Amino acid sequence: MRRLLSTLVLLLTVALVAASCDDDDGGSSADPVVDETTTTTGAPATTTTGAPATTTTTTAPEPLLVLVSNDDGVDAPGLDALVEMLIARGDVDVVVVAPDGNRSGSSDTTTDDGEVTAVDATTASGHPAVAVSGFPADAVIHALEVMGVEPDLVISGINEGANIGPFSELSGTVGAARTGARAGYPALAASQGFGEPADFATGARFVSGWLDDHIEELRGGSGPFVESLNIPTCTEAEVRGMVEVPTATDFGERDALASDCTSGFDDPADDVDAMNVGFASLAELTF
Repeated sequence: MRRLLSTLVLLLTVALVAASCDDDDGGSSADPVVDETTTTTGAPATTTTGAPATTTTTTAPEPLLVLVSNDDGVDAPGLDALVEMLIARGDVDVVVVAPDGNRSGSSDTTTDDGEVTAVDATTASGHPAVAVSGFPADAVIHALEVMGVEPDLVISGINEGANIGPFSELSGTVGAARTGARAGYPALAASQGFGEPADFATGARFVSGWLDDHIEELRGGSGPFVESLNIPTCTEAEVRGMVEVPTATDFGERDALASDCTSGFDDPADDVDAMNVGFASLAELTF
């Protein structure tokens, strides 16, 4: 009996020792595996070597410098609508140098040397400007040669009244743009069809769309060119889009002031046709 009790005590002791060993080494529970690339919330990401992960940033391109002029005068509503649109874009800087009054129909006429004066002024919405006593071409020359402006783009407008067909040769708006191109800069003349009132807001949107289409070319340092953008003022419906067409050599029997934005005609031959059937026209001009 005593031998049996001794045997039982020995077996119980062995069992207790075995259980104690299982607790010490974790038994069947494995130690957690740590992934060296895992980070805790809020800690900087690291590589398996412990070095901080690299990040890349994109630098916004420099704003384009746009010289704005016109032939309706520095306080004209069309120029004001253009300038306010350009400022709102946020990707351009604007310098306004324009005639001190209406000089419509002056083409690219210039004033004799020494007879042009310039004073500080503002647009209709209060943007700083310079008012020049001469013609639209004088204003552009003053900005480039006297003020030393080196624009990425010259925009002349937005003129009240379309400059299509033979009108384009008489236009001071076009004359200012051509003056910029002759000096080596890309230029756009923008004009709005007559209306009560003229729809300068729509004209400004079309100029902005044109700028979107050309902005990479302009950032790359485009050579000189002149384009003329004419936008109808629609009394019914909306402008039907923009078409690239040549400048008409004459009006023929067509009404140079008419714009039917409800027309279904889709194949205008020139800028007069385009305006007549409700399209904005874009034409490349010589300079």
